[in-house]
Amino acid sequence: MESVDMQVLDAARRWAAEGRRLALVTVAHTWGSAPRPAGSWLVLRDDGLTVGSVSGGCVEDDLIARMRDGRLAGQRPFPLTYGVTKDEATRYGLPCGGTLELIVEPAPDAAQLDDLAARLGRGELAMKTIDLAQGGVVLAAAQAGDSLRWDGERLRTVHGPQWRLLIVGAGQISHYLAPMARALDYEVTICEPRVEYGAAWEVPGTRLVTAMPDDALLAMRADARCAVVALTHDPKLDDLVLLEALRSPAFYVGAVGSRLNDSRRRERLAQHFDFSPAELARLHGPIGLPIGSHTPPEIAVAIIAEITAVRHRAPIARRDVPQPPMVRQDAERAPQRGLAERITQQGLAKRELH
Repeated sequence: MESVDMQVLDAARRWAAEGRRLALVTVAHTWGSAPRPAGSWLVLRDDGLTVGSVSGGCVEDDLIARMRDGRLAGQRPFPLTYGVTKDEATRYGLPCGGTLELIVEPAPDAAQLDDLAARLGRGELAMKTIDLAQGGVVLAAAQAGDSLRWDGERLRTVHGPQWRLLIVGAGQISHYLAPMARALDYEVTICEPRVEYGAAWEVPGTRLVTAMPDDALLAMRADARCAVVALTHDPKLDDLVLLEALRSPAFYVGAVGSRLNDSRRRERLAQHFDFSPAELARLHGPIGLPIGSHTPPEIAVAIIAEITAVRHRAPIARRDVPQPPMVRQDAERAPQRGLAERITQQGLAKRELH
């Protein structure tokens, strides 16, 4: 599962090689409640085909119309704004008066597209600068911490895996989790010291290391853009990475296991390794959002959803929170409804006998 960046780039390179007229469109700035964040982009082909998105759909429809009638043609990048007035916001489906400022590249350079794709394919960060005053586009290496910047004349966007995920264990859950993480622009490293599991790992675009989990995390030099998940179900491996991860700057640390295993894990870490309650509070376990997941792909969805929520500082429902009153009341009433239905049916049966 490729990231949106790679999907857009692959389409742009393919269409450019076919000799099609195309345009790249990037969200430079948003006001109000915009459907897509700054940095989102899409590529349009001369016949209206698109890959990527900059809004919920209505803006894309207008861009397609402009592409078909030649209004997106030219040689120099230029700005395009949607939703300035309330009527425009309504017409283009921008919620709550949201406004989009877009930058259009009407004739992206094919060699530059290839260069950017190559950098991303190597797992590198790349910075793209569009200069409206000069009419040029420059591609350069980016550093961790670089971010999008728009000053009204120059748009600087950062492409590539700005986030990192260390997965300990190459089991079934990991086979689903890794592609999902790649689609969300994570650089994914799989730590699997068990030969029999590592030999079966074939997920493209990921890096497999055979070091012990604690050594693998130390080698990564975890920072605030790093997430760590322990999925082996083996305390000898999972605990090793937790010993380092819980005292690292990693923004997310999680471990698979039942409530009982999670409780025992926390006791081990507190009693034998002197982890404080505050340090243990960083551990997400049982791992993943409580969505009733049971199968490996469902568990992977729950894990990546929880990582995403923590990354965006979104509120997370705790597993020990009781179900809402309405749900609980309905559950309690279910047997009563069943009894009422039986009484009604018996009454109808008696009427039929009479």
